[in-house]
Amino acid sequence: MGMPVTAHVRDPTFRPEGLDAAFAWLRQVDELFSTYRPGSEVCRLDAGTLALADADPLVRAVLARCDALRDETGGAFDARAGGRLDPSGLVKGWALDRAAALVEAGSLCLDGGGDLVLRGGPWRVGIRHPLQHERLAAVLELCEGAVATSATYERGEHILDPRTGRPPEGVLSVTVTGPVLATADAYATAAFAMGAAGPAWTAGLPAGFEAMTILQSGRVLSTPGFGGGPAVAAEPAAA
Repeated sequence: MGMPVTAHVRDPTFRPEGLDAAFAWLRQVDELFSTYRPGSEVCRLDAGTLALADADPLVRAVLARCDALRDETGGAFDARAGGRLDPSGLVKGWALDRAAALVEAGSLCLDGGGDLVLRGGPWRVGIRHPLQHERLAAVLELCEGAVATSATYERGEHILDPRTGRPPEGVLSVTVTGPVLATADAYATAAFAMGAAGPAWTAGLPAGFEAMTILQSGRVLSTPGFGGGPAVAAEPAAA
């Protein structure tokens, strides 16, 4: 998917070759789901040269979950938001969740393009400021779980509101924490796509998921349990 993936392990008994299965899995995911490889199943589905019924069971399962998330988010999360099939908003987190499960280590931070799967903490996680890149918008201390951020500072305006076909307005970044990265990543994408309406939606996230939104006005809005309350040190987002 064109992103770096790194593993940070704090376990004196860990053997580095234990990561081999995790990275082999990520390469398999890339071959199936890449939107850049013409021969991937996602590209072939999009081109109409592969029927969904003939796709790999993993592809069918991911696309079914995308359909469920589209319904759950009122259409704000959509694997066809840009007019072509692109389930990357779910695939990245889903792939990293499974990769982390393959790593036999008591303490692990798996980082895929800035989205994290954590276990065996505490881990201190800095959330990058969307305007002032040398600063942090928040610092979280987590033992287990996932952190996903949707913003424009890495890939530009790559997130569209599927309901309008245009980039959302009024929002700079959305960070979601929760027990599963796949869902946290999808929720962050959906909330960002909603623009200024996102914080109201994240207030109703399922139990275990929390969110922080930085609006273009510089206002920082967080759900009550984001970062465990006192563990969050949010800074103003004004330029």
